Amino acid sequence: MNTGVDVTEVPVPEVLALLRAAAAADGVRPVSEETELRLQHGSPGGSDLVVRNGSAPTGYARFDDGVAELVVHPAHRRRGFGTALLRQLLDLAGDRPLSVWAHGDLPGSAELVAPHGFERVRVLLQLRMPLDAVDRAPRPGLPDDVRVVPFRPGRDEEAWLAVNARAFDWHPEQGRMTRADLELREAEPWFDPDGFLMAWRGDPDAGGELLGSHWTKVHPPGAAAEEAVGEIYVLGIDPGAQGLGLGRVLTDLGLAHLRGRGLRQVLLYVEEDNEAAVRLYEGRGFRRFAVDVSWHRVPEA
Repeated sequence: MNTGVDVTEVPVPEVLALLRAAAAADGVRPVSEETELRLQHGSPGGSDLVVRNGSAPTGYARFDDGVAELVVHPAHRRRGFGTALLRQLLDLAGDRPLSVWAHGDLPGSAELVAPHGFERVRVLLQLRMPLDAVDRAPRPGLPDDVRVVPFRPGRDEEAWLAVNARAFDWHPEQGRMTRADLELREAEPWFDPDGFLMAWRGDPDAGGELLGSHWTKVHPPGAAAEEAVGEIYVLGIDPGAQGLGLGRVLTDLGLAHLRGRGLRQVLLYVEEDNEAAVRLYEGRGFRRFAVDVSWHRVPEA
């Protein structure tokens, strides 16, 4: 059996098939959306790794700036492929800290990384809620000079990126989103500007100020469940606009949009230690569905 790691050539269609097989077996997507987008479209940074059994890829990993994800095909687990990928990731990290995301918090993930000195440091919750009780036509209480309109591709990117960076300056991934990251998502089949709601004070084309936004997403059938599922993808309020009630208004409008598309369920992701947000969403009817865990290793001095 060959468990060598290939760092020079990644057969994208075969790796995507591997990801689909893992998602079907485990009930969760095995890598983040960002990793899958970089795999499909390429990236100027980071490394894609493949481990093979003969010519067929049996495992895949991505390493980028000290953060990694890895997955082994369900038919080839517990045969050394995961360990081969992890050793290559440790070599790439060298004397730097390394974080590895485990999507779904499956038992095999802990068994793989814990013996190598990794500790559980960050937990991301996926919450879900039925949409049947959502008001299809909410009447938001907005200040007189604020209106909510759909995102305009090619015109609103810079305003949104600036607010997103301020709203998520504490977040290690979301707060660093670039225009290239945004445009990758705009090119995806699921992107719908009508479900990307922007709260503006004044005229967007005449000195108006973007106060916040609610970007919704629809996962097609088979991606998050057998049927299509909506998502509160990014909900962000500029710190200077806190206290206006925009978070609730934009949430209600976004959920109404998703229900209006005939969806029956919505999901979102939230950090477990963001207790105020978890309480808020659970108070709205969201319930815990899945868990992602970041395992972190600091090399010994």
